[in-house]
Amino acid sequence: MKAKLWTAALAALCCTVLLAQENQQEEGERLAPYYPTPETIVEKMLQLGGLKAGEKMFDLGSGDGRIVIMAAQRFHADATGVELDESLWKQSSERIKALGLQKTARIIKGDLLRQDYSSADLITIYLLPSAIDKLRPLLEKQLKKGARVVAHDFPITGWEPEKTEDIEDDGEGRSHTLYLYRR
Repeated sequence: MKAKLWTAALAALCCTVLLAQENQQEEGERLAPYYPTPETIVEKMLQLGGLKAGEKMFDLGSGDGRIVIMAAQRFHADATGVELDESLWKQSSERIKALGLQKTARIIKGDLLRQDYSSADLITIYLLPSAIDKLRPLLEKQLKKGARVVAHDFPITGWEPEKTEDIEDDGEGRSHTLYLYRR
């Protein structure tokens, strides 16, 4: 009788672990904490990336959507963010709607490692080095010739930046480094 109970308990535990893993895979892996980029740095990122009107840009781990919104509003780009967090996705999507930017700005709720970036002219990232290491092979596979990537504070290992910009003070007492890459 004890053997049957242990077997049933073990089977239940295995099912729980498998379901948890499946849910994590469906939802995606959290690759960075939410830490908003100051508006002054957002603008510098888009300027460094040479974003032009009508170009397609993606912000990976888009948080509250500030980069996507600025890209659509000030640069007149076709801007897409990718955000895993439900509340940040809702917040940014609602702000885009309130600003009337639905034709040129959107946020995808999903895993940034499971998206298609082949149409991107510019990608912006503010991710931890371990996340960038996971993202790099996808970008190498998908990005078209001439596509640009602007990384905030953390370089892309194995890629040579075309330009590096050091910002001593963002107005909030913090320094930043931006890296521009071109495929």
